[in-house]
Amino acid sequence: MTEKKMQIRPYPLGAHRESDCVRFSFVSKQEHCGVLLYDRATGRKLKKLPFLPEERMGNVCCKYLKDIDTSAVSYQFYQGDEIIPDEHARGFAGSCQYGKVREEKNMKAVFLNNDFDWEEDQQPRLPYEQSVCYCMHVRGFTKHPSSQVKHKGTFLGIVEKIPYLKESGITTIEIQPAYEFLELPSDTELKKKLAYIAAEENSKLLDSMRILNYWGYKKGFYYAPKAAYAAGDDSSVEFKTLVKTLHRNHMEVVMQFYFPKNVNRGEIAEILRFWVLEYHVDGFHLLGEDIPVTLLAKDAALADTKLWYDSFDTDKIYEKDEKPSYRNLAEYRDEYLYAMRKFLKSDEDMLNNVLYQMRYIPEKQGRIHYMSNYYGMTLMDMVSYDRKHNEENGEDNRDGNDYNCSWNCGEEGATRKKKIVALRRKQLKNAMCMLAFSQSTPLIFMGDEFGNTQFGNNNPYCQDNKTTWLDWKELDKNQELYQFWQSVIALRREHPILCPERSLRIMDYIACGYPDLSYHGQNAWRPRLESYNRHIGIMYCGKYAKKNRTEEDDFFYVAMNMHWEAHELALPKLPKGLEWQILCSTETQTNTQEAVNAEYVRLIPARSIVVFKSEEEPDAVSQNQKRSSDKRKKTAGEQTVTVNDRTIF
Repeated sequence: MTEKKMQIRPYPLGAHRESDCVRFSFVSKQEHCGVLLYDRATGRKLKKLPFLPEERMGNVCCKYLKDIDTSAVSYQFYQGDEIIPDEHARGFAGSCQYGKVREEKNMKAVFLNNDFDWEEDQQPRLPYEQSVCYCMHVRGFTKHPSSQVKHKGTFLGIVEKIPYLKESGITTIEIQPAYEFLELPSDTELKKKLAYIAAEENSKLLDSMRILNYWGYKKGFYYAPKAAYAAGDDSSVEFKTLVKTLHRNHMEVVMQFYFPKNVNRGEIAEILRFWVLEYHVDGFHLLGEDIPVTLLAKDAALADTKLWYDSFDTDKIYEKDEKPSYRNLAEYRDEYLYAMRKFLKSDEDMLNNVLYQMRYIPEKQGRIHYMSNYYGMTLMDMVSYDRKHNEENGEDNRDGNDYNCSWNCGEEGATRKKKIVALRRKQLKNAMCMLAFSQSTPLIFMGDEFGNTQFGNNNPYCQDNKTTWLDWKELDKNQELYQFWQSVIALRREHPILCPERSLRIMDYIACGYPDLSYHGQNAWRPRLESYNRHIGIMYCGKYAKKNRTEEDDFFYVAMNMHWEAHELALPKLPKGLEWQILCSTETQTNTQEAVNAEYVRLIPARSIVVFKSEEEPDAVSQNQKRSSDKRKKTAGEQTVTVNDRTIF
C-alpha cells in the first residue's frame, strides 16, 4: 500500500473506499495524530501513518492510501499516545461475546462487505392507520431457552420468529439500541470515575461499579450494528438479512437511537441517512434531549422515513395548507399510558381524558399509543403489582418510576387464587380492547400479547436474565389471552372505521343520520361524563369508511365499564334491516357471536368491555338471499347479463 496525494475532502469522517484508494478522515486538534493499520486475521500492527500538515483542513485530517486490501486489514486512529477507535466505523474486527468487558482502545475497525444481495428489496412504507407496532429488545426477545430458535438472542433469532409476529398482527417492530455500544464499562472508563478516590480503594470498587447496560442507552458507535447481537462474525450481513426478510413479509423495522448531549447534533441526520441507505431501515425513534427534530423532519432524504419523537411542531415543518404526501412523523409520548391505566383501575374523573386519548390523532402526523413499554411495568405486571420491585437492580429499590398507575387486583405478585387470576386476565383483555379500539397506532411491548412478566421490575436496565428474557412457555399457558389479542387486532385491521387516517370528528358531515363517532350513556345519545362515572358507550359509524371500493363498513359499539359495579348502557337504533350482535366480551372466557338480548345489552358487567357489531336481521338476510336466487334463475332461463344489478341484455 502507498500514500496518494489528492485534494483534501474531509467528509464523511471515518474510512471510505474511493475509486482506487481509501480515504481516512479524523478530527483532532493535536498535531501528532494518524492512522494505525493491522492485519485483520492476526491483529498484528502493519503500519503507523501520521497525518501530515498538508493533510489537514481545520481540525479534520485526511489521508489517502492506494492499493489497500480492505478485506485483509483493520484500523484505528491515534492521537499523541492515545489509541482511539473510529466512532464512524461500519464494523469491528472479530466476534464479540455479550457481557464481556471490552476496552475501546482494542476495538479495531473494519470495512463493510458491499456484495449483499438485496434482491430488489422494497420498503413497505405502511401508513400509520395500517400499522401495529411491537417494541422489543434484540437479545431479550429470543435468548430464553423456551424460544426454540437456533440463533438465540440475535438478529437471526428475530428472523426465525417473523411468522409468529405476523400471526400476532404485528406490522412494525421497534428495536431498542442495536448499534454498537459497550454494555459493560471498561477499566479505563471506571478508573476515570474513581479518580477522586484513594488509589488503594479503586480496585475494590471497580467490580462493584461494573453495572451492565442491558438496554444500551449511552453514546455508541452509531454506524455499526451491534456485534454481540449477531450469531456469526458479520453483524452487518445478519442485520441486513433481518431487514430484507421483514420487508419480504410486508413488515417494517424502526430503530431506537439515543443521542446524549455530547453527541454532535449536526451529525444525527448523517447517521440516520446512512442507516436508510446502507440498511434500508424504515424509521427511527429518536431519544435524547435537544434533538434537532424540526431539521430532521425537513430533511428531504428522510421524507418517507418514519420519525418518532415526543412531539413535532408541524407549523414549523409544513406550510399552512401543506398536506404531507406521506405521513412519516409520529408523536410518541406517555399521556395515553397514564390516562388509560388510571381508567383501567377505576380512578375517578377520567372519562373525558380517556375519550380524547382514544380518538386523538395529531394534524399532519401520526401518533403511537401504548399502555406498556420497555420502561415501566409490562401489561401483566400492571395488573399484578401495586409497587415496583427493583431490588435485584442493586439500588435498594430506589431506581425506576414510583408512579406506575398499576393495581394488583387484590394481592401483590404471583398468586393461585382463582378470583384474582380471573380478574387479572379480564383486566388484560380490557387493556387490549382499549389499545385496539383507539384510533391512532397501537404499540405493545414484547410478550404483552400473552401476559409476560418482569416480576414487578419496572426498570430492568441491568438485567440480562429471566427478568428480561421473554419466557415463551407463557404463550402456551396463556393461549386464550393470546387468541383474544389476535382477534381484536384482526378486527381492527379488517375494519377501517376503527383505524382512520384522521381523528373522527363526532359530526354527521355526510348527512347520513349518524355522526362518525358518538358517545352514549344509560340513554342513547346522552353520555354521562360526570367525574364519578366510569362507564361509557362508544359508537363508530361504518358509513364513514369503505371496507373496499364500494362496500360501507359496519357499525361498532364499544361498551366500557371500568367501575366495580355493573352499569346500564343503551345502544342506538341502527338503520332498517340491521341489528346489534355481541362480538366479544372480556367477561367471558370465549368469544361468541350472539344476537343482542335487550336485558344483557343494558347491563354491562363490572370491569368489562363488550363489543357489538351491526349485522343484517334474519328477515333481511332471507330477502337478500331470495333476490340473489331470483336473479340467478332469471340469468339461467333468459340468458340475461347483469352488471352492478342492471340488466344489459
